[in-house]
Amino acid sequence: MKVAIAADHGGFTLKESVKKKLESMGLSYHDFGTYSEASVDYPDYGIQVAEAVARGEYDRGILICGTGLGMSIVANKVPGIRCALLHDTFSAKATREHNDTNVMAMGARVIGPGLADDIVELWLCTEFSGGRHAARVGKIGDIEKRYGREEGVTGC
Repeated sequence: MKVAIAADHGGFTLKESVKKKLESMGLSYHDFGTYSEASVDYPDYGIQVAEAVARGEYDRGILICGTGLGMSIVANKVPGIRCALLHDTFSAKATREHNDTNVMAMGARVIGPGLADDIVELWLCTEFSGGRHAARVGKIGDIEKRYGREEGVTGC
C-alpha cells in the first residue's frame, strides 16, 4: 500500500510522528509537506494529497492540520475522494467498512500521537465491507456526477 501524507504548520509535528508509524508498519509513503512549523495555507497541501489519491498514484491519503476540519473540506472537493475526519478508533474502522474512505484527516490540536497512531493503523488495515454499503458509496459517485464532477480514480 502506498500512502500520501501532508500537513499544515499546525499538523507538522503530528505528521512527523505518523510517518514513524507508517515506517514501523512497513508502508511506503510520500510526504507532500509542509516541512516545518512555519505558517502555510492548508489548502495548498490538502489538494496535493487528494489529487494524487484520486489519480491512483497512492492508495490512501492522510491529512493533518490543527483541527482536521479544513483539510477534510479541501479533500472532499476532489471528485472520487471520500475523506473522513477521524478522532476516534470506532469511526476509523466504521468509515473504512461502510464508506470506503480513501483519505483521512486528523486534528493535531484535538488528539495526541498515541491515539493518532491507533487511528491510522486501524484505518489503513480495515477493508471495505462492500455489500449493501457498495450501493451507498455508488450513490456518492452519482451525486458527484449530478454536479458535473466525474468520479476520479481512487486506486482502492
